[in-house]
Amino acid sequence: MDKDVEQLLSRSVAEIIPSKESLKEVLLSGKKLRIYIGTDATGQSLHLGHATNYMILERFRKMGHEVIFLIGDFTSRIGDPTDKSDSARKQLTRDEVVANTKTWIEQVRPVIDIDNKENPVKIMYNHDWLSKLSSEDWVNLTSNFTVQQMIERDMFQERIKVGKPLYLHELLYPLMQGYDSVAMDVDMEMCGNDQKFNALAGRTLLRKLKDKEKFVFITTLLENPITKEKMMSKSQGTGVFLDGSTENMFGSIMSQPDENMKQLFTDCTWLTYEEIDNVLKLHPKEAKMRLAHEITKIYRGEVEADKAKENFQNAFSKGGVPEEVLTVKISQNAQLVDILLEHGLVSSKTEFTRLSKDGAIKEIDIGVYRIGKHRFIKIVRE
Repeated sequence: MDKDVEQLLSRSVAEIIPSKESLKEVLLSGKKLRIYIGTDATGQSLHLGHATNYMILERFRKMGHEVIFLIGDFTSRIGDPTDKSDSARKQLTRDEVVANTKTWIEQVRPVIDIDNKENPVKIMYNHDWLSKLSSEDWVNLTSNFTVQQMIERDMFQERIKVGKPLYLHELLYPLMQGYDSVAMDVDMEMCGNDQKFNALAGRTLLRKLKDKEKFVFITTLLENPITKEKMMSKSQGTGVFLDGSTENMFGSIMSQPDENMKQLFTDCTWLTYEEIDNVLKLHPKEAKMRLAHEITKIYRGEVEADKAKENFQNAFSKGGVPEEVLTVKISQNAQLVDILLEHGLVSSKTEFTRLSKDGAIKEIDIGVYRIGKHRFIKIVRE
């Protein structure tokens, strides 16, 4: 038990608040915790960064703890300004949010046993309580924080420095995410470091409103160790997304820089540390091929992963086009961006625009498009 807990509190973990030692003590005591991860519905695709958190959540669930998959269907309409842009996020409509979440459960099912009969995952939506707060409730919530505390946030400070507007509704976002902890009466919140400010707001509210302490379990963000850029970003449309085609998933992993491999193995596969160390001793191309196969196998199964690997090798050992290319028949007036979005070749219009500007979307044969280095589609116009 001690060994299992130690690994759980060490792998893919950036920080534990108030401390790793205090959480370890509670876990070893046998107490069952109520733990949640929240994700805003700002897009239809989840990526490997989200999946890392759900893999850890599954480890907690297997140990008998109560786990919650919270869908931020209310908070996503506000938009948490944690990306690197210097402006507010676009506010979404209720219909857009509902559409974004339709396939989420299926996307995470390969890494977490949602329907487990003995200890199922609880799926909750923060629209259920945030939409019901009255004006008086909001006044009471805001009274727990000062303006100075809110604008200490790094993103807000950057806006102020460059003279960009900071909207009042954005200051309310940490309170909304914080109130999730109160509404669900949780013992622990899991999040990435970009959500630390919001998670601590929840810790404050839970202590003040329920006289209860909350652990904050901060997971490692998937970042390039050299450039420090995010490997996965919904807002920027970059990364490895869970709802794309098998070939796209495999190819997107193969496109990752070599320096990203160790963290991707650690955070996104079930391999042990010893197995990871042995793979990384191989030639980088061979190691990356193993990485792409391991991750693709988790989400598509071993047979599909084997086919994707063979297809990739056949294509790129010859420098050509894969033998099996996704072929779609569409109307004459269909736009390329819409076709690629529908079939998971790009995750957003933002990614399409970025790839187009970089010259990374090319028609290499009649109707055959290469997207990036390793994604292909054949379009037959009727």
